[in-house]
Amino acid sequence: MLKSKKEAISYCLTYKDVYEDYPFHDNQWAVIRHKDNRRVFAWIYERGGFICINVKCDPQWIDFWRNAFPSVQPGFHLNKKYWNTIILDGTVPDRDIKRMIGESYDLTKNVKKNK
Repeated sequence: MLKSKKEAISYCLTYKDVYEDYPFHDNQWAVIRHKDNRRVFAWIYERGGFICINVKCDPQWIDFWRNAFPSVQPGFHLNKKYWNTIILDGTVPDRDIKRMIGESYDLTKNVKKNK
């Protein structure tokens, strides 16, 4: 079960051509990026005593996930039309967390970096 920040980061790093970054010079906020375009697909941090993961979501599915689990909420500090926050409080099954992370990876993979 994904419960800790370390477990969340380790799982995200199993995806191809990604790396861990700390863009805010704050070890409390980790992001997982694609190597080729540097786009973030997972923001991992602690908030309110829980580890949280922000993931990008297809707008057609965003409300589905929010309605399915109270611990999936509009993206913290991100565009709420495209991002959800998953609170790792044990109420969202691992298979669903991993599915949302995978969808975020896919949605950000082929996006070109603005110059």
